Amino acid sequence: MLALGSPTHAIDSAAYAEWLSGYRWKRVYGQSYVYAGPLFIHQFSHLWIDFRGIRDTYMAARELDYFENSRRATRVHQEYAKRNPKAFRNYHGRCWGLTASDGAGPLRKRIHGRSRKFFGYRARGAPYGPDDGTVAPWASIASLPFAPELVMPTIRYLAAETYDVENSFGFCASFNPTLHERSDDIGWLSPWHFSLNQGPIVLMIENYRNEFIWRSMRDCPYIRRGLMRAGFTGGWLA
Repeated sequence: MLALGSPTHAIDSAAYAEWLSGYRWKRVYGQSYVYAGPLFIHQFSHLWIDFRGIRDTYMAARELDYFENSRRATRVHQEYAKRNPKAFRNYHGRCWGLTASDGAGPLRKRIHGRSRKFFGYRARGAPYGPDDGTVAPWASIASLPFAPELVMPTIRYLAAETYDVENSFGFCASFNPTLHERSDDIGWLSPWHFSLNQGPIVLMIENYRNEFIWRSMRDCPYIRRGLMRAGFTGGWLA
């Protein structure tokens, strides 16, 4: 949007049409949406731009907007965890969220009679993977504006299960309940902290509370111009 809206070096609007050509429309667990496996793809643009009620030509043809599209992706992720097709430990309706995240691998380990492969940093996704049992708390929490009825119970669960009094950075980057060092721990826990993870948590909580970032960005002339050059109409753009 910034490239399209630049007053001095704007790209051609045909670039956005080319972007749309890469979309994959899928139906998963009863939800029809523009598919992307990792949740961050459904979130990052929404940190800044309020997509409620505005549509480009692609979304207008399907009679929904990108906000609803991300709501559906969020529901798919939670449903995937509930179904838990790979039988990972502690996947359920309050423990879910796959995205680009740190991991314990690369390694292979036999757990409860089953050989498991664990990845390092990987763009994990649902429902088609890759998935090695690693949950990223920020992935579910940053979906708060899309589906608060799903995310609020998840926040409470993650706060209760993964809170570390020695960690002053917020929620852990990622953890894997299937991979244990001891029988009584919560599983593998990432030793690292990433601002790229914590930032979306803060911004999306604020958008959920009072729409502060969204309201501020609506007044940005470059964002507005970029959206209009991309073919967005309706909603607050009108």
